[in-house]
Amino acid sequence: MLKPSRFGCATLLLALFAPLARGEAAGSTVRITQDLPSATVLHQGEPVVIARHPDTENTIEPDYALTSRPCPPFCIQPMTLAPGVETLGELELLGYLQKTGKDPSVMVIDSREGAWPQRSGIIPGAVVLPWQLLNPAHASTQDIADILQFRFNAAPHGGLWDFTGAKTLVFYCNGPWCGQSPTNIKQLLALGYPAHKLKWYRGGIQDWKALGLTTVPYKKQP
Repeated sequence: MLKPSRFGCATLLLALFAPLARGEAAGSTVRITQDLPSATVLHQGEPVVIARHPDTENTIEPDYALTSRPCPPFCIQPMTLAPGVETLGELELLGYLQKTGKDPSVMVIDSREGAWPQRSGIIPGAVVLPWQLLNPAHASTQDIADILQFRFNAAPHGGLWDFTGAKTLVFYCNGPWCGQSPTNIKQLLALGYPAHKLKWYRGGIQDWKALGLTTVPYKKQP
């Protein structure tokens, strides 16, 4: 019986493991984590599967390929916006997305303005609430109060706000260089919204897309 040479063994090992390195083994997928191939969330009442793009040659779209933008206004944001406000990564955001549509106390908000949601899509489970709608420079006091009461479940109380039953809000915008969601979070803190009920996905759409994660077309609600 012939013994394989060292060269033959090495060649055999490379042949066996090369497909694994390229993600081309039979039945292989690009998973979210080793133990999590995908996650299903509710988006406008319909189930949507969030997964990573299966093509390992896939690249990010041009809108989010830029490395540099004028600062101001597109300046790099800190990792922590304010004491008590939790900064989330993708896996933590997924946990909140899986609660949307099931747990009325959680709301994930896309703060982006203008055509951004239409151009790039949104994260499944999120609702679009442009940052200006919570900004006193762009919205009336009454309109902001209506959002606090009827969308966030805060209760007016003697000219102030009772946030005991208010929702946990998870904000995101375009990426670590985007100031739209940070502006909203800081405005809500100034109104007394509890910091522990405010979460921030700092990576935003740019990081979400850089990881090949699912987005859905934005359909404006009536």
